[in-house]
Amino acid sequence: MKLIVFAGPPTCGKTTVIRQVIKRMIAKGLKTSYIKIDVLYADEDQAIKKEFGIPVKKIYSGELCPDHCNVVVLDEAVEWAERVGSNFLFVETAGLCLRCSPYVENSLGVAVLEATSGMNLPRKIGPMLTLADICVITKIDLISQAEREVFRYRVLESANEISIVESNALYGIGIDPIIKKIINTSEIEFPMYLRGNPPVGTCTICAGKKEIGSKHHFGVLRTMEQELFYVGE
Repeated sequence: MKLIVFAGPPTCGKTTVIRQVIKRMIAKGLKTSYIKIDVLYADEDQAIKKEFGIPVKKIYSGELCPDHCNVVVLDEAVEWAERVGSNFLFVETAGLCLRCSPYVENSLGVAVLEATSGMNLPRKIGPMLTLADICVITKIDLISQAEREVFRYRVLESANEISIVESNALYGIGIDPIIKKIINTSEIEFPMYLRGNPPVGTCTICAGKKEIGSKHHFGVLRTMEQELFYVGE
């Protein structure tokens, strides 16, 4: 079983890239399955099932952030994919927490970024990019060559060892290098481990505290001047 995790901001083109990848994997006779992890609503799973007839699942994170949900369900997801006879599991996560990485050791991490989202985007999304193996830059046909070069530079500035693929995924341009990486990636191993380190500190807001002001919270806190301090045992 090989695990491929696709992450990226909303509307960046993750599903379009995945559809093009699945189409080529099926053409090669490779058995794939797909899981969509989102917060409140998603219909990509049904669209992919209708188009390709592969096993699909949808998981709503609800009150968990999608990356947290990703961590607690991925072992079950891999076991499900094995039961339905797949050799490759594609996981598309909303990936909205910019302090966590959705990627797993011995898997392939694919960060999808849209070129139209601003030249500074690669500087803003943290481990979602810096811990990925591939950065797929989509919608390259909508910006100038100079903007493409700047965007590419900013990606490498944030993650200097990452592989970059520029893609017009709507027309399947730039998909073949992703297929090669997927086929050559390592098989997943149990027990599975998160790639990178989670944020330091317990978030009392995530635990349900609604009061405003640091005096009501504990763990790693900060002042308006960005000075970090710790409260608690």
